[in-house]
Amino acid sequence: MEITRESATEFRSRQMLARDMLRSDLEGEAFDRYVEQAVMTTTLDRAVAWAQGNSIYPLTFGLACCAIEMMSIVAARLDIARFGFEAFRASPRQADMIILSGRVSMKMAPVIRRIYDQMLEPKFAISMGACCSSMGVFNNYALVPADKFLPIDVHVPGCPPRPEALAHGILKLRDKVQGNLREGWRERYDAVGTEEVLPGEGEFDVAPGGGTPRGLAGA
Repeated sequence: MEITRESATEFRSRQMLARDMLRSDLEGEAFDRYVEQAVMTTTLDRAVAWAQGNSIYPLTFGLACCAIEMMSIVAARLDIARFGFEAFRASPRQADMIILSGRVSMKMAPVIRRIYDQMLEPKFAISMGACCSSMGVFNNYALVPADKFLPIDVHVPGCPPRPEALAHGILKLRDKVQGNLREGWRERYDAVGTEEVLPGEGEFDVAPGGGTPRGLAGA
């Protein structure tokens, strides 16, 4: 969607055309031109995805210090309400997104899974912070990564990540829901073919028995 500025005269002209349209006074070429400018066609699936991607209801749920950063995204500085994500729900029955904002202990993991199972379908999960994604500085036997017990849609790195990082992750989730996945960085910056490959080795050949690709062993 493109946002453009227009003068008061152009705005008034469009109002007059809309009035003539309602009165059935537009005919011929003027009618065709108005339809091309004012009518947008799409499919039902894309319309549903657009509505769903702009009205996701997060669960009022926090785990540790990342939860403080999560709370601030609804404040005036970021105002996540601009994208339709500000309605935090206190019940999993009314929410369709959970933000795991902090470290997850072995005892807490089954509780989170039960909450996730009670959420509305389709539902989404965001792993916020290094502790939740890879256990971070608390890399010990007591914690478990979120990927071990939940299907995570977006990972937000940081310790803790700033509210802007979480907002970026939410917008990435919206792109995923709407089917507008952006290209990878190699495609965006025309870097395909710049991978470092060892001489005599095929590109990204997998070593016998799995493990590190042989072409990247020295990268």
